[in-house]
Amino acid sequence: MSGGFLFQAVIYLTAAMICVPILKRLGMSSVLGYLAAGILIGPFVLGFIGDEGSDIMHIAEFGVVLMLFLIGLELEPSKFWLMRRLILGMGSLQLIITSIIVFAAALLLGFTWQAAVATGFAVAMSSTAIELQYLKEKGLMNTSAGRSSLSVLLFQDVAVIPILALLPLLAIEVISLPEEGKTSLIDDLPRWMQTLSVLLSVGVIILSGKYVIVPLLKMIAGTRLRELFVAAALLIVFSIVLLMEIVGLSPALGAFLGGVVLANSEFRHELESDLEPFKGLLLGLFFMAVGASIDFTLIFQNPLMIFIIVAGIMFLKALVLLITGKIFRLSSDQNLLFALGLSQIGEFSFILYSYMGDLKILDEKWVGILMAVTAITMTITPVFLLINERLIAPRFGIKEADDKEMDTIDEKSKVIIAGFSHFGSTIGRFLRANGVKATILDNDSEMVDLLRKLGFKVYYGDATRTDLLESAGAADAKLLILAVNSINTSNEIINNVKKHFPELEVMVRVKNRFEAYDMIENGIKSIYRESLDTSVRMGMDALVKLGSRRYTAFRAAQNFLRYDEQALEKLAVHRHDKKEYIASAREAIETQEELLKGDVNFDPKSADHAWDSEQLREVLKKES
Repeated sequence: MSGGFLFQAVIYLTAAMICVPILKRLGMSSVLGYLAAGILIGPFVLGFIGDEGSDIMHIAEFGVVLMLFLIGLELEPSKFWLMRRLILGMGSLQLIITSIIVFAAALLLGFTWQAAVATGFAVAMSSTAIELQYLKEKGLMNTSAGRSSLSVLLFQDVAVIPILALLPLLAIEVISLPEEGKTSLIDDLPRWMQTLSVLLSVGVIILSGKYVIVPLLKMIAGTRLRELFVAAALLIVFSIVLLMEIVGLSPALGAFLGGVVLANSEFRHELESDLEPFKGLLLGLFFMAVGASIDFTLIFQNPLMIFIIVAGIMFLKALVLLITGKIFRLSSDQNLLFALGLSQIGEFSFILYSYMGDLKILDEKWVGILMAVTAITMTITPVFLLINERLIAPRFGIKEADDKEMDTIDEKSKVIIAGFSHFGSTIGRFLRANGVKATILDNDSEMVDLLRKLGFKVYYGDATRTDLLESAGAADAKLLILAVNSINTSNEIINNVKKHFPELEVMVRVKNRFEAYDMIENGIKSIYRESLDTSVRMGMDALVKLGSRRYTAFRAAQNFLRYDEQALEKLAVHRHDKKEYIASAREAIETQEELLKGDVNFDPKSADHAWDSEQLREVLKKES
């Protein structure tokens, strides 16, 4: 392993360790952190990496190869079938309209019709990596915008195959390379033969999945050696990549097809679990490579032209996506997120530009310009999404709430529930089953529409707004149940309630004990950790299955919960002093275990435990 490669690896990892945490702390996406790290260490800023980006693009392509393998692995035919309307409808509409408009614009710039067609297809692509990473980080995959984005991206990923097969037919002249310059075995073939070779190669890969790849994986799985199984999967991927290079196609496309082939096998979930730890790092390396590949020299030479092209393309794509979303009846907030998230040019376009350059469809200058434009659009997309999240989306929420909720909240209940996804809806159903009515608020317009169809009376609105809470009856209500999925939103609502509705008692959902500490510092006493009760209940059932009496197991579970809540309040005081926190946590764990051991001689009649006597009687009935 060369010293140069090791040096580059150290530089990449160091830059990521510095930039990503800083930008995450500022509330920005990790994607933006990786892009910033790549720009910082690239040849056009600090110059730590590469010679005009040549080494960087090799790393970028390797990152894309493995990233697309994982994307292909998730691409099940059943998922296609369930989402066929969105995939075929939204995906084809976006790709066709964008390609046609870019084709016309390219002709006006003096492109040949062949170059205009190829450029139209390339620019129509969006970044699967950036959009899916953002949606997963923000927990938006199951929203309407998330499902629509995934549908368009899936269509684009599949469309790359016929687009790559089409490019040789668009070559203006037959390229005759010298022996040392040939990159594949089909370079000297006529263009129609090159296209046929590409299609045959794809067919071979798909058919080999059933008759070669799956039997091979079954044989390897029989050894029960996990590392050998992962090695076999990588061997299959790299073999497919090699085949694709032989026929002159992109290694990334080969890896994508390899993932699709394995997605049809019974080994898909095992492969996903084995390779998932590498996914974030590989995506990070790809984004860093994109940031480092931005040719600032070219940008500084043509700043106005680059700016106009970037702004024009992103505006054009966003407009087409907004129209597409409107046709498919996305709400305004979801449609804006959908349009902004896919307004950039994607990673597949780098592959298409390179292939177009090799075939002389585009000259070297325009290939460089389009690569710079693509990298810039990918870099600024996370910034636009952040602006939408912080500034634009709340304004849409206010507008829609004014139009709908302010005039239609016609009930005053003793209980208000903010957030009605899985957690909140369970609480709401439980209360309704026991005769307790609640005023329900949620800021996901699509979820509100769905819940109304299911028979729930739900109001769309942002619970951080004072006027909305007042309209919902917060001044007279007894309880506000915060079931939202964001600690920042919960804190904002709590501060608002303290100021304007001090008599309203707040019960809040948190994900873990560290979020619980935030709530304790904010003066909240009724705090409910998502997984605590479920985890303890599973532990209680485990004790019963291992031979303990149900009464004894139930008693142990109740005491564990009581001791853990007591320890939570004590540990919250030391949460900002790491050394003291660790010491106190260890002491609390030891004390808790000793107390639980001492509770073996527990007397259910004692005053200390009267609080759960009714529950214990129910358990004793079941035990008898």
